[in-house]
Formats: sequence, structure tokens, C-alpha cells
Amino acid sequence: MTTVHPAVEKAQALIDFDRYDQALALLAQHLAENPDDTGAWIKIGYCHLNTQQPERALDAADEALKLAPGDFGGLILRARALTRIPDRAWREAEPVLHEAVRADPHHWLGYAMLADAVSRMSMVRHVRATGARELRHEEMAEVLREAAGLAREALRLGPEEVYAHEVAQQIADFSGDRTLAEQLNRAILRIDPTHAEALARQTRKAAEAPGVRAAEAADLYAGGLAAVPDSAELQRGLDRATYRMLRGVRWLALLCVGLAGAMVDLFAVDGEVQRQLPLPLGQRLWYLVPMTAIWLVGGLLRYRRRRAGVRLNVRSLIHRHGWSRVVVAQAAWAVLCALLIAEIPWTERSLPQVLFWAGLVPTFATVWFDRPRTR
Repeated sequence: MTTVHPAVEKAQALIDFDRYDQALALLAQHLAENPDDTGAWIKIGYCHLNTQQPERALDAADEALKLAPGDFGGLILRARALTRIPDRAWREAEPVLHEAVRADPHHWLGYAMLADAVSRMSMVRHVRATGARELRHEEMAEVLREAAGLAREALRLGPEEVYAHEVAQQIADFSGDRTLAEQLNRAILRIDPTHAEALARQTRKAAEAPGVRAAEAADLYAGGLAAVPDSAELQRGLDRATYRMLRGVRWLALLCVGLAGAMVDLFAVDGEVQRQLPLPLGQRLWYLVPMTAIWLVGGLLRYRRRRAGVRLNVRSLIHRHGWSRVVVAQAAWAVLCALLIAEIPWTERSLPQVLFWAGLVPTFATVWFDRPRTR
């Protein structure tokens, strides 16, 4: 069993608390006295890797491998550093990971990283060989066969490791095996209930299922964000669902316009006598009852039943999103037109008819125009 020097153990504790400068200073002092400590060089490499200095991490990995050629930890560090360097990346990491698996064939991490590298490079080689512009699932199942086998071995050796499940889920998804991908996604959430990507995938699937209304989808996304507040994907989903909710208020406003027009008998119908204008005050005030009921039931109660995150996002989206402000303004304009039609004691129908079309046409015309923005 390899003995770890107390200075290296203390450096690892500092790394765990993101105190990389202190860890580097401690390791440098330790290496000045013990220049052959492979573990110290590996810890230095991870300090550089975690501070976005992959080239320096690669140098540290090389120093470790000079001292112990074929060392599993040094090979894994070298592979990780290579994946962070754009012009080298997974292309050069793949052979290093093959070496890591040979160095320790019983460690799950080598297989998981190798499966990740092989899946990526297999797709690149397939595209270059065939010139394909789209990756079809039928083709990917065969292209990713080797990667899938490596991922299964990683899961066998590390059944409770999140990264092994992430790689296997990604390969299953690319291969078109939705059932397996969903099983792996649930397994990730069992191990880590706050896993951002897995939670986003699960929430998106539930929110986009057939028959799920905008308000229900918004609640689902808000629930996901409560667990993972920093998820950009969940926030985008919540914004889309909230915007769909806001679009719905225009239909309530258009219904108010239609009721106002019907009450005033704006348009003559064959065989029916139009109401005499001006309408009595009581009849004009009565219009406020159904209009209030429409907004109370269709708008306010629906809004109040939503999660707190959805209610907050409604106000936030109106502030951030120009089309949301347009939607609210159109609904307000339509309601104003409806009130003017119904509450003013008109003696002729020509001006109310203008208000009717002014409230109806601009709002209705954009209902379908901005539909793509909900996707």
C-alpha cells in the first residue's frame, strides 16, 4: 500500500476547499524536500486544472509520469488536461486513456473516460469518413458499439458513480435507445437528486408531454429550479412556459371585446332588432360582472395557484422580455377598448365599431405571428 505524505494529505484538504494557491505553495515546499513524490505532482496538476491552466496541469502530469511511467493517476491527469486544450482535446486523450485502462483494469474511471473519448472520436471519424451532415440513430448504434461496451464495464466497476452513468446515458441517447437513456437518467438522479442536467432532462420530458398545459409546465420547471437554481436550461424552459401563459391572457381580453360587442349589438343580424342606444346605465354596469368573472377565474385564480417561482418569473419575464411586454400591452389595449364600448352611453354604433376592430384585429393578428417564440 502506497503511503501518502502528510503534506500531500493537507494539500488535498486545501484543494477540497478551493484554496489552490495555498495548496500549491505547500506542495512546492514539499517537492523541494521530496522531489520524487509522484502524488505531489498530481495534486499540483489538479490545482492548475481547477484554475483553468490545463497546459501547466499537463506539465505536472508529465513530471509525475517521468517518475512513475504508467501511473494510473498521472495518466488520468494527463488525459483530463488534454481534454481542456482545444487543439489537442479528446483526440490525444484517447490513447492516453487506453494506457490508463491497461495500467489499472479494475478502476471504473479509466473505462468511463475512455468510453467518453471513444464515443466522441468515433462520431468524428464517422462524419469524416461518410461526409454525413446528420447523425442518425440507426447509424450511431453501430458507430458507438465499442463505447457502449466500455460504458457498461465502467458501470459494472462503479455502480454508484455519477460520471459513469453520465457517459452511458449520453451514449444511449445518441444511439437512440430512449428506454435505456431514461433508466440511466433516473439512476443519476437517485445517486445525485440535484444533478442539473439529469433534472433538466427529466423536467423537460414531463413538461413537453402531450396534454401538459403551459401553467402545468411552468410549475414543473419552477420545481426543477427550486432544486437546481443555477440551471440555465431549466430557466429557459420556465421562460418559455411562462410566455405561453402570458399569451393566454390575450384570449381573455379578446373574449371581453366580443362580449362588449354583443352587448351593444354592434352588427346587425338578419331577422333580429338591434338594441336601442344609448343602453341604460344598469345594463352597462352589468357588463362588468362577466368581465370581472373572466379575469378572476381565467387570470387571477390561475396565477395565484402557480408556484411562487412561476409568479416571480411572470414579473421577471415582463421586465426582461420585449415580446412579453407586447403581449401584456395588447391585452390591456383590448380590455380598454371593451370598456369604452360597453361603458360609454353611445348614441351611434359607428365609433364603437371602430373600437371593436381596433381592439380585436391587432391583438388577433399577432396571436399566430409570435407562436414560434413559445418553442
